Order: sequence, then structure tokens, then C-alpha cells
Amino acid sequence: MAFSPEERAELRKKFAAFAESRDAKLRDQLIEAHLGLAEYLARRFGNRGEPLDDLVQVASVGLLKAVDRFDPGREVEFSTYATHTIVGELKRHFRDKGWAVRAPRRMQELYLRLGKIISTLSQDLGRSPTIAEMATAAQVSEEEVLEALEAGQAYRFASLDSPSPGGDDDGDSMGSQLGELDSELIDAEHRAHLSPLIARLPDREQAIIFLRFYDGLTQSEIAARLGISQMHVSRLLARSLALLRQIGAPDLEAQPPE
Repeated sequence: MAFSPEERAELRKKFAAFAESRDAKLRDQLIEAHLGLAEYLARRFGNRGEPLDDLVQVASVGLLKAVDRFDPGREVEFSTYATHTIVGELKRHFRDKGWAVRAPRRMQELYLRLGKIISTLSQDLGRSPTIAEMATAAQVSEEEVLEALEAGQAYRFASLDSPSPGGDDDGDSMGSQLGELDSELIDAEHRAHLSPLIARLPDREQAIIFLRFYDGLTQSEIAARLGISQMHVSRLLARSLALLRQIGAPDLEAQPPE
């Protein structure tokens, strides 16, 4: 973005004043004056699958850091300094987004550095380097190298459509190996919670609940099975359900379909 000589002179004065006062209003003015630079740099990364609004937000964070850290006493234009800071923030954003599972930043940085070290050592040695050789080159311990390499596995995404390792069928995919949500699990939890509560009811009420909700009989069928009227079954069922709710049972359908 281009400023006129007068605008550049005014911005230099504001940067000098901000360096001394750290005034929040000056800071906001400096940020606002350079938002166009942040948006421009964000658009340069706009073809990498991230929403542009998110990239502009990341670039704005970089701009904020640049304003806070800029030393107007150095013979460098703020736009040059800010560009380096903002691009670094954007690259860091994509690097962090590339990790399927968030590893500690220290391990992320070491893993990325090891990639270059392994490439260099492989060329120099004519073979793959050992853990000890990598640790020496990276100036870290062997345990840290192993930890970083293990953490690096979280840096790789695998498509659910990719072939499943060891699959019996050529058509098997990673996605086909995923389990499905078991709709019976919630019912099983409810049954486990209800069983001791139902056991506190009289035998006939227990039988009515079992016939109604486990065997799926209608109130008329239950009445015929027990030799009582349907109205009596309805009253006993309503009373039992009310008691179960009172002593802590989860919600039940008080009026199941006939």
C-alpha cells in the first residue's frame, strides 16, 4: 500500500510518539492505517483452503504485533518490518493447522527442523541418519528426537477414502473401518438405571411395566393377561411411572402408543 510523503511523515511521527507513550489511541490509529497491508498479505494465502476472513484475522494479529514491536529508531520502513511479521504469523497459522492432533509447539518446531536435518545428513552420509546423529545435529537429546518424530505422526492427515491397511477387500477404505453410533447404548444406560428402581415396585406393577415397555403389549392385552380391566391397568401404570419419576428415574413415555 502506498502513502504520500506527507502521510509517511505523519505516520513516522505517530510511531515515534507511540514508542514513547504506548498510547492506546495512537496504537489503534497506526493499526487502522495499515489494515490494507494485512488484508493484501492475507489474500496472498487465500488459495490454501482457509476462509479469507480467518486469514485476515490472523494477518491483523501479525499487524498488531508488528506495531507493538516496531522500533522507529531503526532505518527501516514499517511496511517492510510489518510484512515480515504478518507473513510469519500466516505461515505459523498454516503450520499449526496442519497438525491433526495438537502437539506442543516445541515438538512441532523440532519435527519440522528434523526434516531438513534428515535430508542434509542423508546426502552427506549416503544413508539414513541414526537417532544419535540427528540428535547431535539438532543439538537435542535422543529422547527429544524420538518424541518429535512420534509427535510428527500427528502432522499427517489420512483420507477416509484411502485404502485400509490390511483390508481383506480391495474396496476397503479407512472410513469403512469406523464404528457406527449404537442407538441401543442410551436405552441400555436407562435400563441399568431403572432396574433397581423398578424392583422397589409391587410385583403386579413390575409385571405391567415389563409387559408394556419390554414386551410391547397394549393396555388391553395386559388387562387380558392379568385378568383385570384396562382402566385398572391404566391407573396402575400411571401411578408406577409417577413413582419412578419421583424416586429418580429418567424420563419415560407415560402414554406409549397402543
